[in-house]
Amino acid sequence: MKTIRTRTLLLVVLAAAAPGATACQGEPQPLAPAATELKAPEAKAPAAAAFAIDRAGSKVELAMDAPREKIRGRIEGAAGGTLQVDPADITKTTGLITVDLSTLELFQTAVGDDGKPGEEKKSDVQNEHARTWLEISKDTPDDVREKNAKAQFAIRSISTSGEKDLSKLSGAERTVTVTASGDLLLHQRQTPKTVELIATFRYEGDRPAGVTVKTAKPFSVGLAEHDVRPREAFGKLAQKTLEVLAPKVAKEAMVSLE
Repeated sequence: MKTIRTRTLLLVVLAAAAPGATACQGEPQPLAPAATELKAPEAKAPAAAAFAIDRAGSKVELAMDAPREKIRGRIEGAAGGTLQVDPADITKTTGLITVDLSTLELFQTAVGDDGKPGEEKKSDVQNEHARTWLEISKDTPDDVREKNAKAQFAIRSISTSGEKDLSKLSGAERTVTVTASGDLLLHQRQTPKTVELIATFRYEGDRPAGVTVKTAKPFSVGLAEHDVRPREAFGKLAQKTLEVLAPKVAKEAMVSLE
């Protein structure tokens, strides 16, 4: 099985909005269908080659703008999965990417009265808040935490306006831009998702030996439909915390992979 170098960047841009953000005329946005796990789609071509994501080399990062502060997060060595790629027709590509959220770390940079950012610091409280929103905190029951500890993207179809056959391209690195359609799983909620990707295949002779994948542009993830929001910690009354964090929750996040 060949290897995918991800150098994954998960960029999340959150604008200020109240929790329970409404979709239209004050009505709450409906939750996406419930799901606990996505299955890897079957290969569409007998000649498809399996490319395994290099988990150790993967990196997930996020950025959030909140009132008076900027928040940066990271998850290293957390992305895994496999892509099934037919070099003769990349539109037959399928795959499943899984990101382990349990090692998420957040860092804060406060913005002063002069509008200038201060020193970046890690806040244990902020980290615990984020895990509570996602229901992966230490206070979350084990069975609930296990179900919420991963985000997945199942690639079910690929389209491109460019070359589909990699053999018709030349060079040791061959780059294609594609549109990947499939399903996103986050916080036990499944939504259809379409993402523009740039894939660069590294060739050794006439055969692909590896591939690096990144997004061509960010794609949106609706937080409300995935029920990602400030909530009470299990076993605690955290009303004051909820009141403080409420303005920081946004309607959607913009996500990129690099």
